[in-house]
Amino acid sequence: MKIILRNICILLCLLFAYVSQAQKLSSQQMQQWATTQSVKSFSEYREFISLPCDAHFPKDMLKNVAWLKNAFSKRNFKVGILPSAGSPIVLASRISPKAKHTVLFYMHFDGQPVDKRKWFQEDPFKPVLKKKDAQGKWSKVPWNSLTQKPLNQELRFFARAASDDKGPIMMLLTAVDVLDQQKIDPAINIKVVLDSEEEIGSPNLAPVVKKYQKLLKADRMIIMDGPRHMSGKPTLMYGCRGNSRVNIKVFGAKVPQHSGHYGNYAPNPAMRLSQLLASMKDREGRVTIKGFYDGIMLDQSIQKLLAAVPDNKSLIHQKLGIAQAEKVGKNLQEALQYPSLNIHGLKSAWVGKNSRTIVPSEAEASIDIRLVPESDPKRLIKLVRQHIQKQGYHIVSAPPTDAERLKYPKIAMVRSRISSAPFRTPVDGAMGQ
Repeated sequence: MKIILRNICILLCLLFAYVSQAQKLSSQQMQQWATTQSVKSFSEYREFISLPCDAHFPKDMLKNVAWLKNAFSKRNFKVGILPSAGSPIVLASRISPKAKHTVLFYMHFDGQPVDKRKWFQEDPFKPVLKKKDAQGKWSKVPWNSLTQKPLNQELRFFARAASDDKGPIMMLLTAVDVLDQQKIDPAINIKVVLDSEEEIGSPNLAPVVKKYQKLLKADRMIIMDGPRHMSGKPTLMYGCRGNSRVNIKVFGAKVPQHSGHYGNYAPNPAMRLSQLLASMKDREGRVTIKGFYDGIMLDQSIQKLLAAVPDNKSLIHQKLGIAQAEKVGKNLQEALQYPSLNIHGLKSAWVGKNSRTIVPSEAEASIDIRLVPESDPKRLIKLVRQHIQKQGYHIVSAPPTDAERLKYPKIAMVRSRISSAPFRTPVDGAMGQ
């Protein structure tokens, strides 16, 4: 509850930015408004998070579309349904008489796909209310706990998509309710685009944006989706890292060989791939590929700003279960300003109870390269390919032929794609301020 109320207050500040009334209001007044209106909104929120929202099931998504159309329409938004090749995207707009700027809010109403059999409650879309006891264990409490005074701000809603990303949608609606109740017009024209397929990669969003760009046009944009700071405090993030992917497959013999027959003779692609990947980073976690960090310059003012973020290092390490961080930046926030090279998947032969004494025929690694505005993904992918070649590999784009296998001692199949571009909002610019 505390997180919900804090974020509603932040939204209130934003929605009447530049309005004289905002300067006369105390934080206590906004907190009181947010608390009162939040209690009224909880039943509506509970209804919203009860709707199944796995984007793999379009019929369920249409129920969410209908709910959103009703919720925004009754708050004087003009609501449009933007068709796509998948589930529809919702656009809600509300004009304020004296507003000079239009802000587009992006949110999504699908949740992470979930296996209901492995959910830790009766059903991922049957919300429950819980509180934490002295031992840190969450236990279920009755829904009328929300009406008790004073409101227990440590209560939590548990359901799929309750936070990511239906929570911010409900917070924005509640902030609008507060202004309407107080007869205050928002200082901005509000547009809200609601994505139906974010958790499966938003495959149909780009064509919709291109087709309806006039409807989506705005002076500024705020994405209400992202990680919450570990402190629980409302967080403004001035950008987002992009992503590109590289897949590397290394080859040995044409088929797996018995290690008793060909161990020490047939090259082991799992070992070779391990050595290749290890050559890309040093023991402190820094990328060793020449030129990978080129262009990243953090001046003293930026370093000071990043250091001021209230990250609790020991708490972060405790939560992650690590003793030491990689040495890319002086702190977490500095580390995020550099492109990263991350191995997010490895595959070769069999392990565990299915393991067998063979020399594998191939080994594969999936890598993601997180991007910052200074890093050109095409350049970084090129650097990775050049590094692989410098390790003695002949690069192919398809499985090697018999002739290639006999000609080249080391072969790697490398495939890549660019998923999303990075962006950063200047802190001292108009939008940042």
